[in-house]
Amino acid sequence: MKKQTKQNKTKILCLLSGGLDSILALLVLKQQEKTNNLDIEGIQFISPFFNSNLPEKYSKQFNFKLHKIDLANKKQYLKMLLHPKHGYGKAINPCIDCHIFMLKQAKAFAKKINAQIIATGEVLEERPFSQNSKALKIIEKETKLDGKLLRPLSAKVLKETDAEKKGIVDRNKLLGLMGRKRKIQTELAERYNLIDYQQPAGGCLLCEQRFGERARELMQNRGKDKIKIEDLELLKFGRHFEKNNIVIGRNEKENANIEILAKKFKKSILIIPQEPGPTALISNKNYLNLAKKLIQKYSKHKIKKYAII
Repeated sequence: MKKQTKQNKTKILCLLSGGLDSILALLVLKQQEKTNNLDIEGIQFISPFFNSNLPEKYSKQFNFKLHKIDLANKKQYLKMLLHPKHGYGKAINPCIDCHIFMLKQAKAFAKKINAQIIATGEVLEERPFSQNSKALKIIEKETKLDGKLLRPLSAKVLKETDAEKKGIVDRNKLLGLMGRKRKIQTELAERYNLIDYQQPAGGCLLCEQRFGERARELMQNRGKDKIKIEDLELLKFGRHFEKNNIVIGRNEKENANIEILAKKFKKSILIIPQEPGPTALISNKNYLNLAKKLIQKYSKHKIKKYAII
C-alpha cells in the first residue's frame, strides 16, 4: 500500500471565525481525513471588528494547521466596508460583500499553499441577509468559486460541488442543515467536546446596532472618503462629542485603548489627567478647553494638571 504523504493528499482550506458553525464544518470534513486522503487546514481573518482566540484553541485541540490574515491594513477592506456593493444589514454590516472579500483572500492564499478546495461554515437560510439561497449564489459567482466552494453543513441541500462529484469528498458524510434552528449544531458540539464558542449573534461588532449608529453618524459628519480604518476602530471606545472630534474614555480599560489608538492619529492630541479621570483624544487644539471641561465632568476628582501629548 502506498504511504500517504502531504504531497499526495488533497488539501482543504476551511474559513474559521470562532463561531460554532465554522469549526463544525472543519470537523465534519476531518472525519474523512484518513479515508479520503485529505489534509484539513484552517484560515482565520481578523480585523478591528472581529477577532477570536478560539480558532487557535481549536487548532491545538483538533490538531490542524491554522493560518491568520489581518485585514486592517488592506485598503480594499476599508473600501468594501464603506461602499458595499450589496448594501448593509440591520446595522453597518456588509455581510455579503465581506464574505466575498474574505473568500477572494482565501482563494489567493489557497493557491499559495496548494489547497484545492475552500470550505466554509455557512448554513442555508440561517442568516436572512447573507445566507439565503440568492446570497450564496452571488458569493460563488463574484468569487468565481461556482462549484468549488464547499459548505459541509448544508451540502446535501445545495448543488453538488466538483469535489463531491469527483469523490474527493464523500457527500454522504456531509450534512443537510437548513434554517435558524441550532439543535443539531448543539448536539454536534457536545459530541466533539466543544465547550467554548461564540454565540450566533456575537462575533462581529459591525452587526451591533449601537456601533452601526455610531458609524453612520461618523460617515454623515466626516464623509466616507475621509474615513480611515482607525476612525472606525475608535468608535469602539468612549463617549463621542462634537461630531466625533472629542472622545472621552469611560473607564480605565477604555483609557488604555484610546492611548494605544492615539498613536495612529498623527494630528490628534491626547489629554491625560494627572489625577484619576478619563483620557481624551481630540482632533485638534481648538477642542482643548472643551475636552478639559468634559474630562472634569466625568471625573470624580478635581483635575488640576493634564499631560498634553
